[in-house]
Amino acid sequence: MTDKRSSGAVVLVGCGRLGSAILEGWLATETVAPADLIVLTPSEKPAAEAARAVGAAINPPHGALGRARAVVLAVKPAKWRDALEPVLGGLPPEAVIVSVMAGVSADGIAALAARPVARVMPTTGVAQARGVAALWSADAAARETARRLFGAIADVVDLDREALMDAATAVAGSAPAFIHAFVQALARAGEGQGLSPEAAGRLARGALRSAGAGADTGEPLDALIARIASPGGTTRAGLDAMQATGDLDRAAEAAVEAAVQRAKTISG
Repeated sequence: MTDKRSSGAVVLVGCGRLGSAILEGWLATETVAPADLIVLTPSEKPAAEAARAVGAAINPPHGALGRARAVVLAVKPAKWRDALEPVLGGLPPEAVIVSVMAGVSADGIAALAARPVARVMPTTGVAQARGVAALWSADAAARETARRLFGAIADVVDLDREALMDAATAVAGSAPAFIHAFVQALARAGEGQGLSPEAAGRLARGALRSAGAGADTGEPLDALIARIASPGGTTRAGLDAMQATGDLDRAAEAAVEAAVQRAKTISG
């Protein structure tokens, strides 16, 4: 069996929502052995404490970084320089930087780090090894390092240009929240038709799970829609209503465009 684990230690800088999700996914899939995990976090985080309990090093002495082969930078984009700069002196020269931050260019990171950089934009579904992640790097070795770290916890989608990372962030990284917002709107619409809040919420969440199960089959989205939307049926009536106004397309376009524009300015 192929060993999924990366060689050497992996340093996770930042353990917020996304960093914690990545950490949980690594431990669940044994992508990184706990003994090879170093987590740097300024505050106590449940995911970091769970990792500590199975052998990961949390905020160890600076000298521990000398065995690092990869650094995953999972801090807020505006804070990345402050987070990365103190780490660099302890890293071996061959260590790869993997950024999971929106809006921060690889060139900008490489200029400070003087090391190969890969950019990955994962969803928080990596915590359950059910994420999706866009990947780009100009360096083949850095790209492969990032793929080893994320391949077991996400469907890794290669991009051929870094300029596409902002669009990938909007379509994947941000989109789960957009989808949840639509499901929430469906639940409210159900309440408007007389369902109780509890029933509407459960039914809408169940519909989301059903949709996710369909998406996991890999069938084209048009085919998944057609499987449910019988000609002349209730689903087709609802789809026709959304398509007639164009509101669904406009909302999606506006959300993606706003997320892309924000990604261009978020690094501070």
